[in-house]
Amino acid sequence: MAALAEEQTEVAVKLEAEGPPTLQPSQAGDGAGEGGGGTTNNGPNGGGGNAAAAASAGGDGGTPKPSVAVSAVAPAGAAPVPAAAPEAGAPHDRQTLLAVLQFLRQSNLREAEEALRREARLLEEAVAGSGAPGEADGASAEAASALLSRVTASAPGSTAPDLPGTGASGAAAVSGSATGPAAPGKVGSVAVEDQPDVSAVLSAYNQQGDPTMYEEYYSGLKHFIECSLDCHRAELSQLFYPLFVHMYLELVYNQHENEAKSFFEKFHGDQECYYQDDLRVLSSLTKKEHMKGNETMLDFRTSKFVLRISRDSYQLLKRHLQEKQNNQIWNIVQEHLYIDIFDGMPRSKQQIDAMVGSLAGEAKREANKSKVFFGLLKEPEIEVPLDDEDEEGENEEGKPKKKKPKKDSIGSKSKKQDPNAPPQNRIPLPELKDSDKLDKIMNMKETTKRVRLGPDCLPSICFYTFLNAYQGLTAVDVTDDSSLIAGGFADSTVRVWSVTPKKLRSVKQAADLSLIDKESDDVLERIMDEKTASELKILYGHSGPVYGASFSPDRNYLLSSSEDGTVRLWSLQTFTCLVGYKGHNYPVWDTQFSPYGYYFVSGGHDRVARLWATDHYQPLRIFAGHLADVNCTRFHPNSNYVATGSADRTVRLWDVLNGNCVRIFTGHKGPIHSLTFSPNGRFLATGATDGRVLLWDIGHGLMVGELKGHTDTVCSLRFSRDGEILASGSMDNTVRLWDAVKAFEDLETDDFTTATGHINLPENSQELLLGTYMTKSTPVVHLHFTRRNLVLAAGAYSPQ
Repeated sequence: MAALAEEQTEVAVKLEAEGPPTLQPSQAGDGAGEGGGGTTNNGPNGGGGNAAAAASAGGDGGTPKPSVAVSAVAPAGAAPVPAAAPEAGAPHDRQTLLAVLQFLRQSNLREAEEALRREARLLEEAVAGSGAPGEADGASAEAASALLSRVTASAPGSTAPDLPGTGASGAAAVSGSATGPAAPGKVGSVAVEDQPDVSAVLSAYNQQGDPTMYEEYYSGLKHFIECSLDCHRAELSQLFYPLFVHMYLELVYNQHENEAKSFFEKFHGDQECYYQDDLRVLSSLTKKEHMKGNETMLDFRTSKFVLRISRDSYQLLKRHLQEKQNNQIWNIVQEHLYIDIFDGMPRSKQQIDAMVGSLAGEAKREANKSKVFFGLLKEPEIEVPLDDEDEEGENEEGKPKKKKPKKDSIGSKSKKQDPNAPPQNRIPLPELKDSDKLDKIMNMKETTKRVRLGPDCLPSICFYTFLNAYQGLTAVDVTDDSSLIAGGFADSTVRVWSVTPKKLRSVKQAADLSLIDKESDDVLERIMDEKTASELKILYGHSGPVYGASFSPDRNYLLSSSEDGTVRLWSLQTFTCLVGYKGHNYPVWDTQFSPYGYYFVSGGHDRVARLWATDHYQPLRIFAGHLADVNCTRFHPNSNYVATGSADRTVRLWDVLNGNCVRIFTGHKGPIHSLTFSPNGRFLATGATDGRVLLWDIGHGLMVGELKGHTDTVCSLRFSRDGEILASGSMDNTVRLWDAVKAFEDLETDDFTTATGHINLPENSQELLLGTYMTKSTPVVHLHFTRRNLVLAAGAYSPQ
């Protein structure tokens, strides 16, 4: 069978093009990244013409997707083999099998032919005969069908040279589940669907060993790993968790409930602490019926668990399993794990711990190799009527014109083209309106008065506390110019406050507007109705708690996302809802406007993020690949990329242009709740329920820092305007300030580190921590740096 499998791999697997495919009608497995969301990837993209990214079954967005094409091997003399139609039965399978046998005979592959015939229990005469379907009796046809399903499902990983990660052939990336034209174990009988078929996914657990031996197999491997050399032990210990999960599920699926319970109780205590939540879910799956339709189950099964192991450690493991003839574990390693092998020194326990912890193991190295344009776009050149205004302003104060040269230097700084920036027209961005230009001029004026922050000059922090917020504060945002603050509440309202003396006013009614002289200079003032002036406006429309809020850069609009599955766009001129965007099927946890306006992104419980434009009622892109809720979303400063943080404990970076996933960052040990990009676009900071803040180099796709200090979920992160300080806010009622300049200097980003993930994080959190500021009893929900580098923080007071 070994020789056969090797030949089959050579013959029967063809790779499709690199990168995620664009949305096409009903490709099996395209929806795998979305799990139970119920939204098929090819749905909401009708009129846009641009297709969204569809994750392959691994959900990694960048692996080539193999398709098993047995029909391609029929020799010239053989009858053409029809592709298995969804409703085709056993005769087709038998015919295909006969064609394969004929091909093996013609190629003088006697051993393989004999092995295949023995497996299929076919008689010599049947093969020598005409090969017409229906010659054999029903049992023989059934055997052919079963064998073919096994060949299809297991050929890519049956032989040692083709183990995933060795790079021997295209078979390395086959996930043996519902990614091919039909699902294993059900060839020719399962209707092809966008979502992975649960029974097809589970059928991979059919091939089982003696249930009483599972504990012995696992104990034997555990003993071998614990007795191996220190340098290999840390790497091989990564096998414990995925093997434990799959062996347990195999026992449950084959209805050995007592053995499964005993196995779980004996070994669940050996797993790493950061898998405790997953194990709790696993412990509730005690019967075969529980596994059907269970999302966690599908995650473990459809996404291969990725382990990064050095070649030496891998050879050691392989030798051990072959000597012991431990086929049960070897089968699981081949079927359910993706072993990413690298040449070089094995990694230490500390290096491995820094990178592992996500639902599907580490990211494959290939996932972080594509080029990312992380530079900033060239600022548009604004005509400078601002100098006259400056002269007037400064002369009024009786001061000479000192600041002009400084202003020129700021202008010239943004005119240089960043070598890492994307082409200016890579994605269409909205034209600058006159009001935007005025705003930019104001921004430049403010910049000249900005405080230069550093370890010796920390910012002041102004904290906005929401008192008596019994309706539960669930989201906060502040406008870029810090004039408005919005809160989303659990009672489904959105409330907007003015934090300057200028009150909020609505536009007058249509009848009153017709009386206004449209040519007057102060027409924008005249259209506002003074009778409506107030410090607070309440927006009604959602039918569930509001979990996300985001102001547009021009302060004319506000986005809110809710448990009701919609994102709403509100006008801040009339304080009414303009559009409700419906695309998510479940709660939408976060939404955010692009720094250039027009585009916005949303992420929710259906495990996908969606990119929208304000004038399209359907999404332009669907970013599918996460294995759990998308909790937070953030645009890159150049608007060409979107970062998403998920409950699967990974952060992904998506390309807005084509929907591809270009970076996968693993290392957090809990769901991710906050993201922020550095102002220069080079770095990303992420915060999670594990209380850690991790720093990432986007260009190299590497973790470059870890900030420890918070004792609870990090809900908010923000860099200062010049990128010198990182502020983090947490549920532990503190705001902490970190030295970002020091954190990012002298980074080790050589090729070797990038290739193998040998990262050495300095234990310097205490040196980088510049200050900790406690609130009385207010979790910090949001942070914001004003244009002059004052920190604004917000949260709702929670009585003890």
